[in-house]
Amino acid sequence: MKPIWIVDDDQSIRWVLEKALARENIPHKSFSNPNDVLNALEKEAPQVLISDIRMPRGNGLDLLQHVKSSHPNLPVIIMTAYSDLDSAVSSFQGGAFEYLTKPFDVEKAVELIHRAIEQGIRNDSGAKELSTWRQDASEIIGQAPAMQEIFRAIGRLAQSHATVLITGESGTGKELVAHALHKHSPRAKGPFVSLSTSAVPKDLLESELFGHERGAFPGAQTLRRGRFEQADGGTLFLGEIGDLPFDLQTRLLRVLTDGHFYRIGGQDPIKANVRIIASTHQNLDSRVAAGFFREDLLHRLNVMRLRMPSLRERSEDIPMLARHFMLSCAKSLGVEPKKLSDEVLKEMTAMPFPGNVRQLENLCHWLTVMTPANIIGVSDLPSDIMAQAGEQPVILHGESAPTNPAAAKSAAGDWENGLGRLATKMLQDGDKEVYDALCSRFEKAVLQAALEVTRGRRVEAAQRLGIGRNTITRKLQELGIDD
Repeated sequence: MKPIWIVDDDQSIRWVLEKALARENIPHKSFSNPNDVLNALEKEAPQVLISDIRMPRGNGLDLLQHVKSSHPNLPVIIMTAYSDLDSAVSSFQGGAFEYLTKPFDVEKAVELIHRAIEQGIRNDSGAKELSTWRQDASEIIGQAPAMQEIFRAIGRLAQSHATVLITGESGTGKELVAHALHKHSPRAKGPFVSLSTSAVPKDLLESELFGHERGAFPGAQTLRRGRFEQADGGTLFLGEIGDLPFDLQTRLLRVLTDGHFYRIGGQDPIKANVRIIASTHQNLDSRVAAGFFREDLLHRLNVMRLRMPSLRERSEDIPMLARHFMLSCAKSLGVEPKKLSDEVLKEMTAMPFPGNVRQLENLCHWLTVMTPANIIGVSDLPSDIMAQAGEQPVILHGESAPTNPAAAKSAAGDWENGLGRLATKMLQDGDKEVYDALCSRFEKAVLQAALEVTRGRRVEAAQRLGIGRNTITRKLQELGIDD
C-alpha cells in the first residue's frame, strides 16, 4: 500500500498522527508545508493525503485544489483548528473526502483514515473537481460539534438540486441555513425568495404562492406573479411549512410532483424551475398522524432533512455568538461596541435561551441600547432573563442536559427543585401513586435524552447510561418511546 501523507506545520500534530498510523502498521510520510508536497507529487502519489488548512508557507485549500486537478480520485482529509462554515464548505467544494476539526480524537481520526483508504482502493469517481464558490463572511457561526455536522451537510448538499426540509426550534437559524444552501449551489446566481406561510393570511396565501390573473377575483386589477415565478431559476424557501393550509398542501404537492402550476384564474400551466427548501419547528410526523398534514407531501419535502440544534445543545458557542452580536448591533446603531465581561459570558452560557439564537441576538441588542457602561456586568442583565434562567426545569421536560459545566451545574439544581415542587403539588392535590408517576417521567426523560445524544442508537445509549440492552429495550416499550 502506498503511504499516507501528512501535511502540517505543527510538529506535534504530525507526531501524534505518525504514532497512530505506526500502531496500525500503515506506512506514512510527513511534510511541513504544501510546496514540498507538490514537488513530491511530481514523482509519486500517496494513498491518502491529510492536510492542515492554514500554514505559514502555504494554504491547505490551495493544495487541495492542485491535488484534485492532477489526482482527482485521491482522497484528501482536511483538518483545521479554524471551525467555520467557509472552511467546511470550501473543503467539500474542493473535493475533500472529509473535514476534521482540531482538537480531534485520535481513534476517530484513524477510523476516518481507514475509510479514506477504502475509498481510494475503490477508486470512487465521486471525488470531483469543483469550481470555487463565492466566499463571503461566514453567515453561520459555530464551533460546537452539532454545528460542524450542519457545515458538513451544507457542503455535501451544495451541488444537489434535491428538496431539503430543515427542522428545529424557533430562532435556531433555519433560514440562514437555507440561504447558505442557495448561495453555495448551482442556483446561486438565481433569486432566493422567502415566504413564511404562517405570516400570510390564509385567504392571500394561494395568491402569494402561485400569483393570479387580472380579474381572477374582486380586486385583482392586474396580473400578479407569485413566489414560484419570482424564484424562477433560483430557490424558494417556505418557512413554517407545517402551518400551510390543507387545501394548499394539495396544490404544493402537485407542483412538486409534476413541476407545473396555474395562477389563480389562469388556464395555461407554468413550469416551476425552482428548488424548494422548507422549514418547520413542528413535528410533521405528529401532524400527519393527527390529520393536519399530508403524508405524501411530507415524503416529497423530506428528501433531505437537516435538524438545526437548539442553542442549549451548542452552549459553548454562546460567548462567540454574543461577541458577534454585540459588534454587529453597535455597527448598525453607529455606536462604539460594548464589552461583555467574563462573568456575563459565563452567566449567558448557563442560560436556557428558549428563543435560541434569535433571543440571544435580541438580548445583545438590548444591552447595546440600554446599558450605560462600556463593560457589561451581570447586574446589567435584564431581570426577566435572569428569572428565566433561574426557573428552567431541564430534565422534567425531557430535554438533554447542557454540555457546558456551568450550565449543567445550574440545571441540576433547577430540575431537582422543580421535581420537589411537582411532588409537593401532586401530593397536595391528592394524586395517587405519585412515586411511580414521577419515576416514569424521570425514566422517560433520561431515556429520550440518551437516544437524542446517541442519535437513536440503542446499544450506545444503554452503554452510556450503564444499563443492559435488554433493559433499555424493555423500558422503551413500557414507556411507549418510539426512537
